[in-house]
Amino acid sequence: MSEILANQDFAKLSPGLELYYMDRGVDFKDNLRYDITVMPANMLGNEFSKTKGHYHLDQWQEVYTVLEGTAIYLMQKPFDSARGGISDAYFVKTQKGESIIVPPGYGHVTINPSESEELKMSNWVSPECKVDYKPYENLHGACYYYLAGGQWQKNPNYESVPDLREEKPLKSIPENLDFLKQG
Repeated sequence: MSEILANQDFAKLSPGLELYYMDRGVDFKDNLRYDITVMPANMLGNEFSKTKGHYHLDQWQEVYTVLEGTAIYLMQKPFDSARGGISDAYFVKTQKGESIIVPPGYGHVTINPSESEELKMSNWVSPECKVDYKPYENLHGACYYYLAGGQWQKNPNYESVPDLREEKPLKSIPENLDFLKQG
């Protein structure tokens, strides 16, 4: 995870810090996999705790729901993922019971914006969905970092990053998840 932090030296100072736990395949229903992720409240230097981030290959989508705490989902759509060309970037601040859909073609990172409250979230995804972490690793994280004080900072390793906008979460998970079954 050290390669995706705003302050990569932080990882050298805190080796072995566990950032999040994933329990995959907690349930399977209608050819979809249900996972649960728990993210303790940690600061990574001056940055809030986050997931590594990945892109879904072949236009797969995913649905996340916050079970406890607060999550910020940072979405980015590349036009040149190798050099860090991003055509769209937005975030969704999501509370307990609210959901988001990761749209086709977007990469995403989940952030726990709390220094004291654990984040617990679930997701539904096709077990056929394949992911790619490399663009996040190669560019040292997402196109923005979320820092202490609630500040967004552009990642200087990206060639082109649009202004960040905020979108609203879904108040509940969609009843029909069939759209997750095709890539």
